[in-house]
Amino acid sequence: MERHPITREGHDKLKAEIKHLETVVLPEIVERLAEARAEGDLKENAEYHGQREQQGMVQAKVNMLKTKLSSCYIVDKADMPKGVVTFGSTVTVKDLKWDDEESYEFVGPGEEDYDCEPMKVLTSSPLAKAMEGKKVGDKVSVETPQGIRELEIVKIVDFDEE
Repeated sequence: MERHPITREGHDKLKAEIKHLETVVLPEIVERLAEARAEGDLKENAEYHGQREQQGMVQAKVNMLKTKLSSCYIVDKADMPKGVVTFGSTVTVKDLKWDDEESYEFVGPGEEDYDCEPMKVLTSSPLAKAMEGKKVGDKVSVETPQGIRELEIVKIVDFDEE
């Protein structure tokens, strides 16, 4: 199994989500199942079947989060190399075709967020893998669904400079 870096904060966030699902959400579903079961005939009891389906989906999410957590290792920010793209770096790149700039922060599982600025992208993504170990001024080619993008790294903000 491939291991992925994660911050202490990201690790704690995943653990808290698992705990909430196991200690709050699942018990609530079990309670609603008992109430629905008490209503009688289970064959035609839509509430019962809906709660069973919900229970299965929540349990599947718990299992997925536990698997994600087990594939992670906590990274100490002080141990990260400086001046190169690595886990935790915020990288500004210039698209050489369109001459515009974008910034990305490379994060571990559970920390990704594609709706913020800078966009938080998984270190296992093709974009992060193409830039890993590169320095300011280096050029990279990244295959995307829209085709190959040619990017130049214009700025790197290390983990501890944020």
